[in-house]
Amino acid sequence: MGKSILFFLFISVNSIVWCQPMRVLFVGNSYTHYNNMPKLFKDIASSKNINVDVHMSAKSSHTFKMHSERPDLYQDIQREKWDYVILQGFSRELSTDIATIDSMVVPYVKRISDSIYQQNPCATILLYETWGYEKGFPEDSVNTSYQIMSDHIHQGYLYLSKLFDFPIVPVGKVWETVKENNVSIPLYQEDLQHPSKYGSYLAACSFYAAIFKQNPNTTFTDGLSPEKAKYIQNTSFTIVDQNMTRYLLNRNVINVKSTSKDGKYKADCMANFPKAKSIVWNFGDGKTSNLFQTQHAYSKPGTYTITITIQDSCGERVLKKKVVF
Repeated sequence: MGKSILFFLFISVNSIVWCQPMRVLFVGNSYTHYNNMPKLFKDIASSKNINVDVHMSAKSSHTFKMHSERPDLYQDIQREKWDYVILQGFSRELSTDIATIDSMVVPYVKRISDSIYQQNPCATILLYETWGYEKGFPEDSVNTSYQIMSDHIHQGYLYLSKLFDFPIVPVGKVWETVKENNVSIPLYQEDLQHPSKYGSYLAACSFYAAIFKQNPNTTFTDGLSPEKAKYIQNTSFTIVDQNMTRYLLNRNVINVKSTSKDGKYKADCMANFPKAKSIVWNFGDGKTSNLFQTQHAYSKPGTYTITITIQDSCGERVLKKKVVF
């Protein structure tokens, strides 16, 4: 019998509140540790009253193979039963052809992910899709421009995602959209490869949108231009929200839409938990349902707390959603 995992998720119009810290481990290189990006993610979450325990295991210029050979990485993996582990490859290794990815990336991602699942079979592994260099990388005669390199990286992460069934956080696509549509935002360091403070803030906002399924929409900018930060927040959410299915981010989510019209009060409820064995919706008015997609009608206006209990191989999860009519 799986160990019971109990956590509560309260969703309102403006915020999500986790009653116990969400544990997140970032594994990567300088694209992760520049500007302490994981802390930016934590600070954005904190500004939304979400308690997140964040740890970073990042080494400059490291490939997945090099990560897989680090004893300290496995110590970090074993440090906690992580809820989320983010994996970020070297900036160019996912821009190569499939045969190269199969030989130089896949075995080492498997080695790392096997270790993660051994520590916590219920952890969610996310792929951190990176971006192309401002001028591409013409030295390899393949990624001769930003757009070509960006497209190759995108295809590489899509391939890895399909192979391992890992969701993607599309930082690279958010980067591309901001780069094309708001040239006033300086995303790169002077080397035209690494992220500026804005670039790291973009990555942090993308992780927030992907994990919490909400617009960051925060006043926390860590000293950046509020207008530019707002543009990054909105763009990160738009790209994530419009590509939930493509990037496998539509899993393990609850969606409740409440409507009131002509004296009728309804809640359309959907839960996408592919590995769940059962679900119980308690609508807060004495009525329940065992369907993953259902509609409930309330007899009168008021404030109701819907409690969702999900059983899967990880144990029991309990989530809550407040609706107001």
